[in-house]
Parts: sequence; C-alpha cells; structure tokens
Amino acid sequence: MTEAGTEEAVVATAASSPPDGPAPAPRGFYSLQSLAGTIVIAIFVITFVVQAFQIPSESMEKTLLIGDYLLVDKAHYGQSRAWNWLLPYRPIHRQDIIVFRYPVNPHQHFVKRVVAVPGDRVRLVDKHVYVDGVRQNDAYAVFQATWHDNFRDEFPDGGFYGEPSSRDWFRQARKLIEDGELIVPEDCYFVLGDNRDDSYDSRYWGFVPRENVVGRPLMIYWSMDRDNLAMAGALPSDKLSHLTLNVTQWLNGLRWHRMLRIPQ
Repeated sequence: MTEAGTEEAVVATAASSPPDGPAPAPRGFYSLQSLAGTIVIAIFVITFVVQAFQIPSESMEKTLLIGDYLLVDKAHYGQSRAWNWLLPYRPIHRQDIIVFRYPVNPHQHFVKRVVAVPGDRVRLVDKHVYVDGVRQNDAYAVFQATWHDNFRDEFPDGGFYGEPSSRDWFRQARKLIEDGELIVPEDCYFVLGDNRDDSYDSRYWGFVPRENVVGRPLMIYWSMDRDNLAMAGALPSDKLSHLTLNVTQWLNGLRWHRMLRIPQ
C-alpha cells in the first residue's frame, strides 16, 4: 500500500471510529452559546461602560446640537475603588460636560457643563461665572437673548424663578448664600448649559448630587439636522419619487463634520 493509501485509511478510520468520551454537542448549541455570550457582553457594556443618548434641546449649543447622538462614558467618573486599577476613574472637574439624572425627575437625563464643584463659592455677574471671586473662562458660552434677565444673569442676587421646583430650591439655597455667593456643598455640583440664555439648569432647580451623575460624553457618533428633513410643499404622487425625496433629504440632513467629534 502506498503512503497516500495509508494516510487515506487512517483518515477514514478516524472518521468512522467511535470517539472516546461523550458525543460532541450539536452545532446549534455552540451558536446559541456564542449568541448568549454576545448578549452578556452587550448588557455589561451598556450597563457599566457606555450608553447612547440623543440631544433633544438647545441648552448646550453650540457645543452640542439638537440631533446629535452621543456615546456616554459611564466608567469615567466611577467611584468603585475595587476597579481603580483597571478603569481610568477621575474626579469631576470644572468645565467637564456631564450627563446626569435630573434631580427633580430622575427618569429624565440632562447634559450640562460643571461650573462649580464642592466647596466653590459661585455667582454670576453680567452673565459671566465667578468662582471664589475669579471670573472663569467661558468662551464656549453662547448668549443670544436681547433682553436682560436679572434672575438669570445676576445669580443668586437677582432672586429666584417662580416655578415650584425653584421655590424649593430657593429655600435650600438661601441657607448656603454668603456675601452674594452660593457655596456648593459636599458631593454636589453646580451646572449650566452652554446656551446660557436658553438653559434650564442649576440656577432654576439646584445642585446635581454626585450619585445622579451618569457619565461624560465620549463622542458624537451620529448627527442629523432635523430642519433639513422637513419636506416643503406637496409630496410627489408616485411612491418612487416619494422614496427618492425622503432618501435625499435624509442624506442632506446628516452633519458629517460632527460625527466622531469629542465634545469639549
């Protein structure tokens, strides 16, 4: 018998001989196992590492726009010492942009910029932020209103807004005001929107507790200008033209220059 014949006989014997030990699991089992592993990893990532959010309002313009879609890094500000060796945890600093659960209604998520951290003495003078008497660099801020709102622009000296949540906030805040400055308590943050004239923020409802902080925006992974998606006039009568128009408007609405941008 030739060497080739011997090799073929060995292969055939190995294939036909009963294997030692238990029979192998069917292929479907391994596919199901792989799918389950993928789901577990995805749940872990969504729960502990990143989460997707959409920007619904103008309060952070021009840093974040309506129609921006964010990936939020939920591990960046983590507090678990057991994981410090693995994940790059760090404290929250002034000028950081954070995503947090709205203190008045924790089911809602807000995104704002931190302007004062625990122990800071904060006030607004002529719309600009002062911390411990020093004016902060707020070149990112946008001022669009043509009128002067005493409450908003001279906080806390300008009084407090009239909504119920603001009245509760006033009762809390007046205990923390000294010499016209608001003292930020431990484990709390004072946040503002970059669009200062159109932001519902700490001036109106108070501090963000540390426990409410979800994370920081990691990147803008998708961005769409919804104004470009509104169709003007009558739609074409035939379905193909209608579909073509929708696809064209959808492509025109994409803001490619904002995608994969890191908000700062």
